[in-house]
Amino acid sequence: MKKYIEQSGITYELRGEQYYPLLELPEQKEIGRWGLLHLGYLKRFAIARYNELLISGELNTYLYKLNEEAQERYESLLVDFAESHGLTEELKAKDQMKWVQLANYVANAAKEIVESEVIFR
Repeated sequence: MKKYIEQSGITYELRGEQYYPLLELPEQKEIGRWGLLHLGYLKRFAIARYNELLISGELNTYLYKLNEEAQERYESLLVDFAESHGLTEELKAKDQMKWVQLANYVANAAKEIVESEVIFR
């Protein structure tokens, strides 16, 4: 018996008396904070979409791209909100507590917008 055979585009290796497919997983990328949030959403509320992505092998790539999109949106919102609310280095030097309060408000507002527009859609 041959050690390796190829059938339907898949290579099989003989181990003992049985052939096993030699399958390779696509490259796995870090999916990040937003990707993990969306993964939880898919598993809980969009199980059909989750299964479709998982079976096709596109889940990791999909979550990676979504994470990148969400991170870009979050960073742009932070900049916009910081400018519109007067969050400056001058305020930080003058009144640190006010600056921290505004910084937390801006970060939380940006997070909520990203979650509603990108993550939980």
